[in-house]
Amino acid sequence: MSIFFRLIRIVRPWAGWMLLAAFLSFAATGSGIGLLMTAAYLIAKAALQPPLAALQIGIVGVRFFGLARGVLRYLERLASHDTTFRILTSLRLWFYDALEPLAPARLMQFRSADLLQRIVDDIQSLENLYTRVLAPPVTALLTALLLWFLLGFWSPLAAVILLSFHLLAGIGVPLLTARLSRGTASGILRWKAEEQMLALDFAQGLAELQMYGGIERHRKRLEHAESEKLALERKSALVDGMQETLIGLIMNAAVLGVLSAVLPEVSTGTLSGIALSIATLAVMASFEPFLPLPGSVRHLEADIHAGKRIFEILDATPEVTEPSSPRPIQGELPIEATALSFTYPGTLRPALDAVSFMILQGARVAIVGPSGSGKSTLTSLLVRFWNPGSGTLRIGRHPIEEYSPEALRRHIALVSQRTYVFAETIRENLLLARPGATDHELGKALRAAGLNHFPTRLGEFAGQHGMQLSGGERQRLAIARAILQDAPVVILDEATASLDAPTEQEVLRRIEEASEGKTIITITHRLQEMERFGSILVLKDGRLAETGTHTELMRKQGVYHAMWNSQHQSIDGQQ
Repeated sequence: MSIFFRLIRIVRPWAGWMLLAAFLSFAATGSGIGLLMTAAYLIAKAALQPPLAALQIGIVGVRFFGLARGVLRYLERLASHDTTFRILTSLRLWFYDALEPLAPARLMQFRSADLLQRIVDDIQSLENLYTRVLAPPVTALLTALLLWFLLGFWSPLAAVILLSFHLLAGIGVPLLTARLSRGTASGILRWKAEEQMLALDFAQGLAELQMYGGIERHRKRLEHAESEKLALERKSALVDGMQETLIGLIMNAAVLGVLSAVLPEVSTGTLSGIALSIATLAVMASFEPFLPLPGSVRHLEADIHAGKRIFEILDATPEVTEPSSPRPIQGELPIEATALSFTYPGTLRPALDAVSFMILQGARVAIVGPSGSGKSTLTSLLVRFWNPGSGTLRIGRHPIEEYSPEALRRHIALVSQRTYVFAETIRENLLLARPGATDHELGKALRAAGLNHFPTRLGEFAGQHGMQLSGGERQRLAIARAILQDAPVVILDEATASLDAPTEQEVLRRIEEASEGKTIITITHRLQEMERFGSILVLKDGRLAETGTHTELMRKQGVYHAMWNSQHQSIDGQQ
């Protein structure tokens, strides 16, 4: 139940709104009971054919409670829905604020579809926490207290009998249905999540499934998840029908019990026949707020399951935290690594091992090396996606941990090899880098990235994951975004890998022209026109194998020389 109490603490700021909505619900239910009681009084009284004046109290009561019931029910719905939407909005903002520091390091272990399920559906299911878990017991308890009080005036024995049946309907039936449906609510959520993950994988991987003949196998997995979910939903529906039937039987039994208690008093004249009819309808009406209680137990199970999945993410310790007193970023930003090492969680081999280098402000530096040598890991450390395992990494002559990650990323423009283009227009994708940029500035950045015809296409939809664009256009759009950011440090992590060699060199030349005075760090596997770099860092197996200019490294005839010869012999052979 610790998950439940944690959820309660989250919605505590809206306790006043929840109490108001619960009171209005009780008042609306009480008005409904009052309507039936006054109607019973009016009908029973009229049967005795009294003067019309004697019926005025009943007539006024029916009108009053009839109007009050409608108005109060409307106000209750208004208050409860407003409360629910406030809670839901708060939960989404709270979850996102807690989730953001975990990206990307702590979120790598989760599938994207699973994350989407938790962010959308699990949060959505928590809207039931108030309307279907907390409010119904409060309304039922207040209604029961009202009826015990009213009935106790006429017959204490009848009040005790009604109490016993209320306890049976309010505690016994929910416990029974909870036992019969144990695991159903959480199972439905679990299979629904599995179904959505499979559906998303199917949509995103359709081309690969078609190519390798995996559509039928994937379809069977999807059908299995759907059938398991439907089986649990059928079980839940059967339990729903059973609990409604049980409460109906308990209500009828309560009426018989109360009648058996008050009939002797009616026969002796202690109570009138009118009071008997009023008591009968009041007892029947009092069970209305007990109908949602068994469902509250099942929704509680679903909410706890959803809360557990949410807290499973949020309880993770962020890899990168905000410093208590962030250092302002100002002046030149030289980059210096001293014995820098890093090992990914769950692995034994260091991705970087005692790497040391110095990059001055305004330098043109290339980082090269075989796949898996640690090039992209170094990029992740520079933008604080991860913290160094050991050694120091300084930017602006201060340890990188002293800077706010958000502020640091505003001063470093990164174009990675996995470019993400949002399902928005080309303009909206560019404005991520500088929200207030004009179309003229956007066009200038696009032309600098080699997209000369794109300034006239700013309003075009880029498609899901940018699929309306070619791979090369997506990469150049990301480059334009980095140019628009106007950061003092630009990191190109295989940013031109999807371009042919001549186009790549032209784009890199334009980037250098647009980034005069800025530090440009280029991570590449293509050793083309390397003479333009003032320094080249050569990584191998996580270590800095060599450093120097192209000419110096070729003279050493080491790792770089071997890579150069291997690539150019391959190119010569193809020609």
